[in-house]
Amino acid sequence: MTNYRRARIPGVKYFFTVALADRESDLLIRRIHALRRAFAQTLAERPFWCDACVVLPNHLHTVWTLPPGDADFSTRWGAIKSRFTRDVKPSGRMGLNPILRSRSKVSKGDAGVWQRRFWEHCIRNEEDYRRHMAYCWYNPVKHGLSGSAVDWPYSSIHRDIRAGRVAPGWSGACEQGEFGEP
Repeated sequence: MTNYRRARIPGVKYFFTVALADRESDLLIRRIHALRRAFAQTLAERPFWCDACVVLPNHLHTVWTLPPGDADFSTRWGAIKSRFTRDVKPSGRMGLNPILRSRSKVSKGDAGVWQRRFWEHCIRNEEDYRRHMAYCWYNPVKHGLSGSAVDWPYSSIHRDIRAGRVAPGWSGACEQGEFGEP
């Protein structure tokens, strides 16, 4: 079994990429209310600040700031993924590809909604933070889902515009780089 090494530094900022098992699915935006509930319930139990978030049909990117003394992002992601899965599962097979449920997933009771793990990156400095925030906002444009960042409804850019943290017409192109799971 692979030994995953994760940087676990309390109270810092992290960038995450979390993806569905079926990369052809649109489940995340089709069931956006279930995803929002899962986030809200987890946030109420284990507080953190969501600096940025963008939800695309089959994956999402976030930047989180964890509380001082707390480095447990894995439990938070596990709770979000589990709550979302439980919320959408009663609707049947959710349009999931049954081939994506390996014997290992079946034996562990994994519903096959999410990729098993997630990709995380510990934000190193202000420039790294700025680049990852911009990556979140620009991602729907990169994937051809909208003409500009502000046109995509499932992004925290709208909250940040209302709060005055980003210009209303922000359309900054994103730099290329290592921003998420390949």
